[in-house]
Amino acid sequence: MKWVFAGIVIAAAVLTGCTKSSEEGGRAGNDTFRIAVPALATDIKQGELQTAQLTLERGAGFKQRVKLEVKAPAGIQVEPSSATIEPGDKGEVQLKITAAKDAPIGECKIQVKGTPDKGEPTETEIKITVSAK
Repeated sequence: MKWVFAGIVIAAAVLTGCTKSSEEGGRAGNDTFRIAVPALATDIKQGELQTAQLTLERGAGFKQRVKLEVKAPAGIQVEPSSATIEPGDKGEVQLKITAAKDAPIGECKIQVKGTPDKGEPTETEIKITVSAK
């Protein structure tokens, strides 16, 4: 019975994926976009560096440039803190996340905002869990 339950949990994880997406930005219909970030918290130790990937998911009609702004809490540094994704770009941005040696231990959130040339912006967050080194 334990194996059946474990199989169901694994299948559910595979079907739901490992990312979460923001609300839609842009305009109505298929002229929209979302920002996908890791669904689970990124674990990082004080003084260490981790990476996380952001992906711009475009609706079929969305052909705009999107400016990304990333804001981290005290004790966490993120590079790049901003990026522009052009209409023909793949839409992936690798973030370098560094926890200061004295970063507060526990969970915190990095805010990500995507603003198109025209239409509504959208926001999401990346959860970070900082642990002692």
